[in-house]
Amino acid sequence: MNAVRSTLFALIFYVVSVPIVMAAFVAIGFGSNAVIAAARFWARWHRWCAKSILGIRLQVEGVLPQTPALVVIKHESMFEAIEILVEFERPATVFKKQLLAIPVWGIIARRQGVIPIDREGGAASMRQMVAAGRAAIAGGRPILLFPEGTRVPHGEQPPLGAGMAGLYRMLGLPVVPIAIDSGKVWPRGFVKRPGIVTMRVGETISAGLPRAEIEARVHAAINALNA
Repeated sequence: MNAVRSTLFALIFYVVSVPIVMAAFVAIGFGSNAVIAAARFWARWHRWCAKSILGIRLQVEGVLPQTPALVVIKHESMFEAIEILVEFERPATVFKKQLLAIPVWGIIARRQGVIPIDREGGAASMRQMVAAGRAAIAGGRPILLFPEGTRVPHGEQPPLGAGMAGLYRMLGLPVVPIAIDSGKVWPRGFVKRPGIVTMRVGETISAGLPRAEIEARVHAAINALNA
């Protein structure tokens, strides 16, 4: 049954996503707010499909920030990468630069205000990220980051990438860590399972802490649902 549901989800979600993405492309001509609105509509469509077809729904424990902060999120599946567009009103998400090469979608993502990261770019890449981060802060937007750099199977707790501590230091923002357990129902591979995904907002961590301390506190907080 889970395989049947997953097949139906893939067919229905992706087929309907095509005209939505094209509408988002047209929205570019109406400014960034129109693009953000289109992206959030697509994310709500994804939520409806996940809930109605797969039997997966999200519960949030705590209050998500909608103003400037460095929001650091555990990454277990594609689920949360799309859900954040619903839960956050105007997020500036840090994305792998390679994803922006996807035709049409990459242009939309840039206009929506993502922050590209080039892991091979060194200091130049970090300077570009900081500049984009400061622009997001000026616009009153939270900056969202998946610090592990890739999807991690549920239960695993790899070390954080270096980018998180660098942005934390250079932007001078407090950190809001978020744990999530989506990998229990949305593992790597095709078949998903019904269930509840919990997104738990951790205690806000102040700016200005030493690197070792901020990394240790963030690592513990985003893995709070992996015990």
